[in-house]
Amino acid sequence: MRVLLVEDEPDLRDLLTAGLKAAGYAVDSAGDWPDAEILLDLTAYDCVVLDRMLPSGDSLRPLERRRHTGWAAPVLCLTALDTLPDRVDGFRSGADDYLPKPFAMEELVMRVASLGRRAAGRLPVHLAHADLRMDTARREVSRAGILLTLTHKEYAVLRHLLVHRETVVTRTALVEHCWDEMADPVSNVVDAVMAGLRRKLGAPALIRTVRGHGFLLGSAEPDHP
Repeated sequence: MRVLLVEDEPDLRDLLTAGLKAAGYAVDSAGDWPDAEILLDLTAYDCVVLDRMLPSGDSLRPLERRRHTGWAAPVLCLTALDTLPDRVDGFRSGADDYLPKPFAMEELVMRVASLGRRAAGRLPVHLAHADLRMDTARREVSRAGILLTLTHKEYAVLRHLLVHRETVVTRTALVEHCWDEMADPVSNVVDAVMAGLRRKLGAPALIRTVRGHGFLLGSAEPDHP
């Protein structure tokens, strides 16, 4: 999942970014709503973590305006405003979840994961192909019943391939969904992660390279393994 974090306190923003990345998410960040708007116009995020009180004002007002345009990305509001009227105002303005400050990082990660799974039904809890199984709630991957240890990026790439199994996934799509804005799309980061993932998945090979197009998790005839 690719997450946009909008938080004006630099120390807290860095802390939350590190925590979300440690949980395996690709994270972009902004310190105020105008900067967030630019990123939202450029990227389709799986979840937005939005501080309510920003330098430009209450973020619920621009959130509500964006909702009226049909924008549907799930939004988790972070705020010290935790009274019942505050929470009701947040939901009425288009927030999908509301987490009062202070909060535990573990709870934030679980709420982001839940919103990502629920969004348009795009990501079920259990994903599978052949003898490969992924439990997205427990973040566990197994093949033929054997639990595998994957890095955060290997897990993210495999999850994207499982969601789009039987479909060729381009390197560009993997960078957009599994890395943040600092990733270099022309570097070999995708190939390096893919090599490690293939090694851990073992034989017979499940991920195929379709020359000139990308990668395929499925039964279509590949150009080469």
